[in-house]
Amino acid sequence: MCGIAGLIHRNGKSNVGQEMTNMLQALKHRGPDSTGFAIYGEPVENTFVMRFKVAEQEDLHSGLKIHDEITDRKQRVDETLKTLGVKITELEEATEYAFRYEIQYDGDMKKLADHVEDIEGAEILSMGSALELIKDLGDATVVSDAYGLDDFTGTHGIGHTRMATESDVDIRSAHPYWAYPYNDIAVVHNGQLTNYWLMRRHLERQGQRFVSNCDSELLAVYTAVNLEKGMTLEETLKLSIEEIDGVFTYLVTTKDQLGMAKDTMAAKPMVLYESDDMVALASEEVAIRAIIPHEIDTWDPYDEEVRVWQA
Repeated sequence: MCGIAGLIHRNGKSNVGQEMTNMLQALKHRGPDSTGFAIYGEPVENTFVMRFKVAEQEDLHSGLKIHDEITDRKQRVDETLKTLGVKITELEEATEYAFRYEIQYDGDMKKLADHVEDIEGAEILSMGSALELIKDLGDATVVSDAYGLDDFTGTHGIGHTRMATESDVDIRSAHPYWAYPYNDIAVVHNGQLTNYWLMRRHLERQGQRFVSNCDSELLAVYTAVNLEKGMTLEETLKLSIEEIDGVFTYLVTTKDQLGMAKDTMAAKPMVLYESDDMVALASEEVAIRAIIPHEIDTWDPYDEEVRVWQA
């Protein structure tokens, strides 16, 4: 019963951090376990934003030793980046265990990601020129306040409120998912993929890496692989309806696009609002009305419908 939401501004930037917070808070009843945001700011030339964590929120309750371990893990991340020739131009401690680095690096991004995640407890949540992925336990307001999203300016974003069903209540199992190690691709999903393990093993044999056991991560990796092969976002969304089994509605974002796909049965809800200036969509209309105070017309996308919008 998870809730998903997304928006994209067609003619400029807006306070997408606050807008996504309001939308996801309106969907709190659909998923009280965790909340996640994938929001897109203005790219800076030759600069990437890396969001990563070195522990889970629940680890903080395991005793004093964990605080020393967190400090040690972060130091090891810093040493690894220095060894690889990464220049850190700005750093922010979002929480005791989650960090935001602006970095300059012209090497192999997969090598960078692999080396960081070889450190015990370290996990990159996102890497991109525009993407910043934030997710944690709690409702949208709690997570937004903790990570300072109220003044985040950008063009588009997607988000998720999660009710844990088949995986743990932790940051690793929370949405959105970044497509490791591809830049600027993120996915949120409501539903269940019945051929998840079959398709995951197929992608793993091709050299793709998964960092969770959540079926939604498959959609991020699947999309990124197809885009890497030269497909358009619309083409990979249409192909997913043919190749992926289950009931699903999902949203995917790149550095300048927002896409949506619904499966053949269209069992998972989606409500869409579109104007000349913006597009907003969510599992329930109440989320859209949380950011648009005046009267609006909305509609439900059909089964097997695919849509792509450009920032």
